[in-house]
Amino acid sequence: MIQGTTEGSVTDLDGNYDVEIPVGSNVLLFSYVGYLTQAITIGNQTTINIGMEPDITSLEEIVVIGYGTAKKSDLTGSVASIKESDFNKGLYVAPDQLIQGKAAGVHVFNNDGTPGGGTTVRIRGNSSVRAGNQPLYVIDGVPLDGRSAKPGLDAPDQGGATTSNPLNFVNPNDIASIEILKDASATAIYGSRGSNGVILITTKKGRVGEPYVHFTTSLGVSSMSHSIDILTGDEYRQALSDYGLTSGDFGGNEDAMDYITQTAFVQNYNMSVGGGGDRGDYRVSFGYLDQPGIIKTTGIKKYNFSSNGTYEFIEDRLKIDFNVISGFWDEDAASITNSAGFTGDLIGQALQWNPTQPLLLPDGTPDIELGSTTVNPAGNLANYSDNSKLTNLLASIAPSVKITNSLVYKFQMSLFRSVGIRETEIGKDLNVQGVEGRGWARSATNQLTTQQYTHTLSYNNQITSQLNLSAVLGYEYQKFDNKEINVDARDFLVDEIPYVNYMWNSSQSSRAIGGFVNPSSKLQSYFGRATVNYNEKYLITATFRADGSSKFGENNRYGFFPSFAGKWNISNEDFLSSTGFINTLSLRVGWGQTGNQEFPAGSAQERYGLGKNETFEGLQNVANPDLKWETSTTVNVGIDFAILEAKITGSIDYFNKKTEDLLFNFNTIQPAPAGRYWTNLDGKLINKGLELALNYQVFNTINSNLEFGINLSFLDNILEDYTGPAVLTGNLHGQGISNTTIQRLASGHPVNAFYLREWNGLNENGFDDLTDDGNTFFYIGDPNPDVLLGFNTNFHTGRWDFVMNFYGAFGHQIYNNTANTVLPIGNLGSRNIAKAIIEAPVKENTANSIKASTRYLENGDYFKMSNFAIAYSIGDVGFVKNIRLSLTGQNLFVITGYSGFDPEVNTDKARDEVPSFGIEYTAYPTPRNFLLGVDFRF
Repeated sequence: MIQGTTEGSVTDLDGNYDVEIPVGSNVLLFSYVGYLTQAITIGNQTTINIGMEPDITSLEEIVVIGYGTAKKSDLTGSVASIKESDFNKGLYVAPDQLIQGKAAGVHVFNNDGTPGGGTTVRIRGNSSVRAGNQPLYVIDGVPLDGRSAKPGLDAPDQGGATTSNPLNFVNPNDIASIEILKDASATAIYGSRGSNGVILITTKKGRVGEPYVHFTTSLGVSSMSHSIDILTGDEYRQALSDYGLTSGDFGGNEDAMDYITQTAFVQNYNMSVGGGGDRGDYRVSFGYLDQPGIIKTTGIKKYNFSSNGTYEFIEDRLKIDFNVISGFWDEDAASITNSAGFTGDLIGQALQWNPTQPLLLPDGTPDIELGSTTVNPAGNLANYSDNSKLTNLLASIAPSVKITNSLVYKFQMSLFRSVGIRETEIGKDLNVQGVEGRGWARSATNQLTTQQYTHTLSYNNQITSQLNLSAVLGYEYQKFDNKEINVDARDFLVDEIPYVNYMWNSSQSSRAIGGFVNPSSKLQSYFGRATVNYNEKYLITATFRADGSSKFGENNRYGFFPSFAGKWNISNEDFLSSTGFINTLSLRVGWGQTGNQEFPAGSAQERYGLGKNETFEGLQNVANPDLKWETSTTVNVGIDFAILEAKITGSIDYFNKKTEDLLFNFNTIQPAPAGRYWTNLDGKLINKGLELALNYQVFNTINSNLEFGINLSFLDNILEDYTGPAVLTGNLHGQGISNTTIQRLASGHPVNAFYLREWNGLNENGFDDLTDDGNTFFYIGDPNPDVLLGFNTNFHTGRWDFVMNFYGAFGHQIYNNTANTVLPIGNLGSRNIAKAIIEAPVKENTANSIKASTRYLENGDYFKMSNFAIAYSIGDVGFVKNIRLSLTGQNLFVITGYSGFDPEVNTDKARDEVPSFGIEYTAYPTPRNFLLGVDFRF
């Protein structure tokens, strides 16, 4: 740039440039992202060649923010930026798994080990008691609906199925960066959908230059990482003898968990083609993943295609961006559910299978005892089928016009379309109530559609040599539609043909057709943001968004969400600018409000149900014209720093977030009409905490470098001033536990606080010793971690690279519903039990009844080595460039005292759609993966 003007030039690929110098100008400014800006006096020179020096502070790095980008040094809000080089290494189905353990205050964990299974993501804790707690995901500027089109399932006597990750349609290999907006200053631009934080996903784009082809592949194996300690056949026989039981020994030694599990062979292939010229660039990619599960008959096959490009016209005044992301996945699931009863799901059946009883008959077929309540897991595998196919398309086109060099208008149109088809059946040979001798099948189709139209007007101008103004104004309209139709039936005549292929041949009385059509929900928004930067020392950002949503009552359709933030770059002051020890130091302060509207469409309006056979089910939801936004108010104070020539960099943030007008729904009370009623609860949900992110570059030379990174978060969650009725959740399942809940919403306690009998051990007779004989319940235990920890290290030397990533959570409890109801002492003689029972110092009485208590509330602390990678760069061989080999391990070890498969677990145990948290029940085990990969270009 010519200093003092808006004129300048950009070099070509070889660094050549030309610029015409007007009379009176004598200084050229050379700048590039990640490098120090240099001012060169022209004098009489006609040719000026320079070498750029890296900016060791990295503060000029460009990061994505809502509806735009900004220099890292200009951020006034709390934003974590994670680039591709920092992603977790290994086999991942969805992009949110790439950032696990990578950002302070961000808790990402897999609900279980299912391939493509759901994840729970919490940014700075739980902010809602009933509406959604997941963050808003935005891919290349398109906010997602957040739901999956995979139809739900509640199989007879098997329970409700676990969820899939709605981000599965995105190929993690296509991701360039992920930004996490944490405080209200950063998220207020998303208004009503920013209360739980925002995760911005930016995909890879083409680059100027010759066309290239980039190919990566990885092959590997998955196996069981940890098992639950139950009795072997010999130990079971000994236990029978110790307890004086004369039945229950069938003479065998059977490991049912070993029978239903397998070592799975995984393969993953990705190829991209890209290039570009002076007027534009393009990138096209293809991906294929085949990941069988460690449970037999389970797995996912994923097919991805993406295409994007940017083209400029009319002397660079008109630009068009387009982006297409499509994904298809084919998923096979076993009977692993979140709400199986006494007879259990596949995991529960395998755990409690009598280890002395053979699973198979001499002819190799499962030994199924018709009429028995003990279900053979081998028989379940042979007679259960659950297949889901999901097709997803995210497409957008965005023309933009450069009105002036400082003012740009952009119009983005996008469509997200997802269709899920699920076909499930249980063979009539399986001894499941309602299915045995009849067979059962279900076919369902779900359609999810989102439309978005966004207009933005962006302004960025260096008004004077010391004053810069950047601003954006926008209008956005979004529409969401979701509907499903399903049919299920029983009594099939032929087993050789899949039941779902001839549903009409079932008995007429057993057939049921159902479904739903959500009211179309619409969101109309006006938003703006302005940032003033004075002399690179003082920055002020103001943001405002007004959202109008059809979800809310007619008296409160619009919500208004402002934010203000300031930043002081202290290191740019004269009294610090010459300090050698401190390279950068800045102070950020922000305040703002965001909202939450993640609850069913039509909740503020009257809704009616139509039953089968011309029946009218009547009012399902009572109107509330005064229903309004759930609003979070956040205060954030942060410090960013770099010292010792930027060898040590980091940030410290304190936040306090208060959520009010909590959205909730109750069953109506007479004389009100029957149905559910949505309202805003009194009370405040408080999340506050301290976050630390630190990076230490031990050494950095031409041939080698060593770097450590750590992030640490201290979180506190509490509900205050709540005076409403008792709200129960955490609905347990299994024998002897019907309708038992263990979590409550109560003032003065964290969300999902455990509410239990207090267990004091076993008395001398081997029965539970409970405080007040079990007649009094106590608030004991918190499923919300107090501390989150992430640790990573990178080492490079010569052609070798080594990466290790760890993460953990501490200060919380997990309720072990599996130990409580699947493996109790009462099983002895018919089913298996937990080994811990016979190893206890006091002999438990077989007549000890099953009940919920703190006996099964376990310490949930854990520290995991999430992934470890070794890579070797071969270099170029002929026309093949940059050949690189890698070996990666995932879930290599976990340090924990938890007795279940994995402390990183969250089984959905909701009651009346009130979410639970921190409960484990017969979850899909976590796999350990080893992968061999190759990466090259040509």
